Amino acid sequence: MREQLNFYIDGKWVPPVKPRTHDVINPSNEEPIGRISLGSAADVDKAVAAARKAFETFSQTSVDTRKALLDKVIAIYQRRMPEMAEAISSEMGAPLPLANAAQAPAGLGYLMDARKQLDTFEFESDYGKGRRILREPIGVIGMITPWNWPMNQICAKVGPALAAGCTMVLKPSELAPLNAIVFAEILDEAGVPAGVFNLVNGDGPGVGEALSKHPDVDMMSFTGSTRAGTAVMKNAADGIKRVALELGGKSPNIILEDADLKKAVAGGMMHMANNTGQSCNAPSRMLAPRSKYAEIVAIAAATANAIKVQAPSTAEQGAIGPLANANQFAKVQGLIQKGIDEGAKVAAGGVGRPEGFNRGYYVKPTVFADVNNKMTIAQEEIFGPVLVIIPYDTEEEAIAIANDTPYGLAAYVQGPQEKARTVAKKLRAGNVHINGAFGGMGTPFGGYKQSGLGREGGHFGLEEFTEVKAAIGWGE
Repeated sequence: MREQLNFYIDGKWVPPVKPRTHDVINPSNEEPIGRISLGSAADVDKAVAAARKAFETFSQTSVDTRKALLDKVIAIYQRRMPEMAEAISSEMGAPLPLANAAQAPAGLGYLMDARKQLDTFEFESDYGKGRRILREPIGVIGMITPWNWPMNQICAKVGPALAAGCTMVLKPSELAPLNAIVFAEILDEAGVPAGVFNLVNGDGPGVGEALSKHPDVDMMSFTGSTRAGTAVMKNAADGIKRVALELGGKSPNIILEDADLKKAVAGGMMHMANNTGQSCNAPSRMLAPRSKYAEIVAIAAATANAIKVQAPSTAEQGAIGPLANANQFAKVQGLIQKGIDEGAKVAAGGVGRPEGFNRGYYVKPTVFADVNNKMTIAQEEIFGPVLVIIPYDTEEEAIAIANDTPYGLAAYVQGPQEKARTVAKKLRAGNVHINGAFGGMGTPFGGYKQSGLGREGGHFGLEEFTEVKAAIGWGE
């Protein structure tokens, strides 16, 4: 069991103001694997004060200084990546092959992207005669990150914030905090100046609310549920803080009439089930032409039935592990039952644990047929390996169904390239993936509507952490 009861504040590991411990649970066996402290507003005050003081000097550092710092962070992260993957796997249930190939490397990718941006990002540029545009670090950033892709989301914020010259206070999910502790050790070893990065573990009421309300925090960067993101916005409103939000999704996957059905449907099901369906951009609503609906349901069901559910520590490539925590398990089971109660047909999977499991938060890869877009399972983000398949008669109807959601994070289109491009332009989503294509690091990530505000990745992500100053009369 790993125990870290202190917080990383002002370059040191310090005890909480008011001791309150919390066990970290392994979702594969429901047993404790770690213990942390849950912080309070008093701990947030200490961390923000350290960040505010450090901002005075760190904001004035040169781009070359920040390049060198990120190079050190990247090198140490690379060395400790196996340890990072192990921590993520044990605390949120990602199979080790996924943790080693995607979960831990995703964080490294965002750090490398932030470093790359510093080679070309224009912190100063001329804008007509006598006007200089200065992009300056916005200040102290409050960061709240989730448990589903923990290092991906931490590094999507910390990397560009460091690159911009900001200082920060991070509250990771208390359900998966061990990876963040390893990350704090990496930054400490890299020589990140005291107070630039601070880590306070805790829950939403104890730390998240205090951070988003704090008068000395200039910006909140939050990833999580739309419900919690709304609370962050409300808490930040009194201080007129900038707020960046990466929230939920209910992403449509339109299978066009003349798509390669086996490839498109099987690929869509596998992508949706990746990370046990716990990805905000998962293609969880498959829209199928009615003329080929039965064939599509059959392919999806066969694919779901072939997915192996295994313990994270011994899982094969392509297998899925448990859901990350007890609350998520209860939510997913409840929504599967809700789908049944509302009249959807279970084509694969269903309620209960898979055969062979009597403990751990394991669920069956599930496919629902005979779904309409008004059903709960078509509108709510399930965040589990549950695919709903909705029929359509025309492409116009498919587009209307795709856009008939409060979310707009991602969308997917499968079919002839030109036709898919035409459909993609009409979808209200921040990312549209055509025929299974995925963007590399630097591709802007974020959503329309209730899926969030702002973008992560590339120069878009770096811009989020800067203010624009127009210096007029700068010179001829």
